[in-house]
Amino acid sequence: MAGKIGMAIRGGALLALLGGCVMPATYTLPGEDGGAPVVQPSRPAALPDTAGFAAVVARMEPVAESYCRQMRRVSNCDFRIVIDDRPGQPANALQTLDSAGRPILAFTSALLADARNADELAFVLGHEAAHHIAGHIPQSQQNAMAGALLAGIMASAAGASQADLDAAERMGAAMAARAYSKDFELEADGLGAEIAWRAGFDPVRGTAFFDRLPDPGDRFLGSHPANAQRKAVVAQTIARLKAGG
Repeated sequence: MAGKIGMAIRGGALLALLGGCVMPATYTLPGEDGGAPVVQPSRPAALPDTAGFAAVVARMEPVAESYCRQMRRVSNCDFRIVIDDRPGQPANALQTLDSAGRPILAFTSALLADARNADELAFVLGHEAAHHIAGHIPQSQQNAMAGALLAGIMASAAGASQADLDAAERMGAAMAARAYSKDFELEADGLGAEIAWRAGFDPVRGTAFFDRLPDPGDRFLGSHPANAQRKAVVAQTIARLKAGG
């Protein structure tokens, strides 16, 4: 399926990029499985350069799928890449799974319009593909289940009511799921940069979009690392690759 973009979502500022880029729940595309009907955009001229994005996908997808098969952490390496151009969607990219377990990489029109160059698009695509290749969704689900179980046991031992027990399990699941989220982001940055570099792009140049993002810093239970840390991981990865590592 290399080089094909599914225009399954019809209808934005990298400033919202990667805010929730791993979605454990299944992702229903509009017009499929009861989703909102597919509609043609009323003003095609206002859409981003989808041809430019298609060119990036054509180079990136086969490399990402090759890495996926080599690493063998997940069973399905057949990426489906879609553009979400529903009106009002903020700039974002995410990796999730469809109801059959096939990996979906979804990009909103606003993100494509905000990208300054192909290197930025390639790095974002590599980052999202890396989340799947590294198995971050099942790992997050396992962490959440373990956190919920531990919190439930502790609440039950303290004599909590059923309502308090349920609340404790939800909080435990949320905290456990976030415990490794920064590590997942950095791992996806490094692996995504390697994929983009192997596909012939410049991931270091691609991380320039971080300079346009609010810096999450080191907030307690925050889901994303500081921008400088993420750029450093990419720079280190590319330096290693250029040195033959």
